[in-house]
Amino acid sequence: MEFSHTFNLAPVPQIRPRAARTRLGVSLHDPKNVSQFKKAVAMEAKLTYRDKPLEGPLRIDLVFYRPIQNSLSNRQKRLREAGQILPAVKPDLDNYIKSFLDALHGVYWVDDNQICEIHAKKYYGARPRIEIEVSEINE
Repeated sequence: MEFSHTFNLAPVPQIRPRAARTRLGVSLHDPKNVSQFKKAVAMEAKLTYRDKPLEGPLRIDLVFYRPIQNSLSNRQKRLREAGQILPAVKPDLDNYIKSFLDALHGVYWVDDNQICEIHAKKYYGARPRIEIEVSEINE
């Protein structure tokens, strides 16, 4: 099985969880913006993907389009949108991957450990979004 989807959301990187003391010890939780992002991704995935979560090894192709800064000149914006200037800046690509894939746990696949192959890219985009393609790997 193979499927793809475009999430019309600006990518949000995973950042260190926050700790809070409780009666039972210490509780870790995602910062508010990361938590909201993961909920939005999961909700959209559940609305657009009606099959059972996949089992077995998977290949994931991801493309993250981050917003172009408003403070740039029109020329700089065009170069970024054309892919001639890449976002070799923070946040790191692996942090985008982590927050996004965590949100899809239990929706597209049973567990993240099924992902055996990932191909990911990050670009600037006039329309921030995340594109994913999921493929089962036949053993």
